[in-house]
Amino acid sequence: MAWTEKHGNVWRVRYRLGDGAVYSENGYATEASAEERALDVESDQRRKQFVDPRLEKTTIDEWIRKWSDAHNVRPTTWSKYDSHLRTHILPFWSGTALGDIERIEVKGWVNRTLRSKLADKSARDVFKLFSQIIGEAVDEKLIGSNPCRKLRIVFADSPERPHATTDEVDALAARMHPDDGLLVITAAYTGLRWGELTGLQWIRTHLDSNPRITVDPEFGALHEIGGRKPTLGPPKTPSSARDVHLPPFLVNELLAHRERNPDSRFVFPTRRACFNVAPTSGRALGCQPSLATKRSAGLR
Repeated sequence: MAWTEKHGNVWRVRYRLGDGAVYSENGYATEASAEERALDVESDQRRKQFVDPRLEKTTIDEWIRKWSDAHNVRPTTWSKYDSHLRTHILPFWSGTALGDIERIEVKGWVNRTLRSKLADKSARDVFKLFSQIIGEAVDEKLIGSNPCRKLRIVFADSPERPHATTDEVDALAARMHPDDGLLVITAAYTGLRWGELTGLQWIRTHLDSNPRITVDPEFGALHEIGGRKPTLGPPKTPSSARDVHLPPFLVNELLAHRERNPDSRFVFPTRRACFNVAPTSGRALGCQPSLATKRSAGLR
């Protein structure tokens, strides 16, 4: 039950919370506005949609700590989340109570702060993470609504990613060491991601009657997390674990490449940048092609 009272020159709304405590909302200019708020409170309580106003005072810092402790994603995904939180979200919102975050302020933050220093794709990613975090605060009944929901922000469309022609692929490969050039050709004709190529092992490169590359669900890609040495782990998404079939000409190239590197565990090793295969397994070290190779190839 909620009721209204005259309090000095203004009106206030009072009601009992779930633990029996009486809470007051002050500052209503008229009795009618206070009565209207009291009816809203009673309606929300009946429909079990009422949010304890004390919880709205939870700061974004406190909520992010709880959210982070409960969240479970791949290390590469968390590394990106952590960067967004430290670099863009907390520097602006730190100390703000969840109940004080306003839609118009969020819109200004995205348009004036994020987009002034980030590409639209990156600004969209930061905003999406912030909306996800606030949305889960709504689910936990810390606040009544998500100020990011249906917020109209027009981001620029991502430009279409250019694709190299066969002649351009050949020209790129011809300017490199033959082994690095083959990496570029393999990327062009298989669509493998950069991490999948650099982590590719011969045991998952089948050059027999059914030529294919198998992207393993556990160790199918190379990851570099938080500045540490690259480590083998899962590919980008569960659906990325797959078999990629090889054209005949590429099978012949890979067979010749294996003959040139008979002792290599990895398909595309060099001595320029070594990485850990599996830190807890005690397995041997492997190496990845140089960063210059990646830049020249334009790989992701």
